[in-house]
Amino acid sequence: MSADLHALRFLLLIFAGWVNRHQQQVIEYLVEENRVLKEQMGRRRVRLTDDQRRRLAAKANGLGRQTLEQIATLVTPDTLIRWYRRLIALKWTYEGEVERRGVLQEIRRLIVLMAKENAGWGYRRIQGALKNLGHRVARSTVAKVLQENGLKPAPERRSSWKTFLKAHWGQVAGMDFFTTEVWTPRGLVTYYVLFVLDLKSRRVHFAGVTPNPDECFMAQVARNLIDVVDGFLSGHRLLILDRDTKFTAQFKRILKEAGVRIVEIPYQAPNCNAHAERFVLSIKSECLGRLILFGERHLERAIREYAAHYHRERNHQGIENELIEAADLAGVGGVQCRERLGSLLKYYHRAA
Repeated sequence: MSADLHALRFLLLIFAGWVNRHQQQVIEYLVEENRVLKEQMGRRRVRLTDDQRRRLAAKANGLGRQTLEQIATLVTPDTLIRWYRRLIALKWTYEGEVERRGVLQEIRRLIVLMAKENAGWGYRRIQGALKNLGHRVARSTVAKVLQENGLKPAPERRSSWKTFLKAHWGQVAGMDFFTTEVWTPRGLVTYYVLFVLDLKSRRVHFAGVTPNPDECFMAQVARNLIDVVDGFLSGHRLLILDRDTKFTAQFKRILKEAGVRIVEIPYQAPNCNAHAERFVLSIKSECLGRLILFGERHLERAIREYAAHYHRERNHQGIENELIEAADLAGVGGVQCRERLGSLLKYYHRAA
């Protein structure tokens, strides 16, 4: 039995020696292969990413300096040890700092967002809202973040224009003028086009076209807009205007007596009536800016055709890229093209 055990141990030693020699041959081959690759690269420096340095350092840490001096070919053993200390030993501290920094940035963003969207929320109210989201912050932190972003405390902080519009959505309309040049027997004449836009539906109404928007013209426009049968402002309680002197005192008085509140935007602040400004850009770039207009009738016809196209055939990004007046039933036939103003305006649809 003892002889058999000695024989088994002898065989194991022989096998272990063979495995060690085989592993050494593999290592020597890989080392030589790395040297050949390095020679092929010449003097070009090997550029490694942080992830590659981390992987090499992790493998080198268990080998020891003596072994590294025999097999390391890309960098020196000292470099590998330094990488390990910097990228491995400090890994968890680094990741913790990154995570904490990201949470702090998220908290700051939420504080500013809540303050801007809720003018009446004080420090405590914002602190409570953050607690609902799993963030526990001090009242002084909320105050400091608001101060750094130029936001005043709740009693002094005003509601944003965007919040105002959302609160009255469906009851707000915007009004504005735009001008266009028309050739007449008297030469080139500037015409003023007055329009009203419902902010929620994007529906537009052309209130009047004239080369002279005087007080009588504006008074008649006001009466038409508040008509109980088909007045465009019926059902609207707010009308956004700029401070143009063409909006006369009589015009405003007629609207106010009908229950329409006038909201005048600040001077040189067209963004406060941005929906109306965007419509002006649309009608000029898509229609009037591409026509030579001869006479008032030509202008009125172009406006009517564009209004029909705008409501029934033009998709609007502000209402999820839909049509204002979508057809009840979509066709299933071949694709057809409806043209207006000599193919200036086109609408593709399927035949019924």
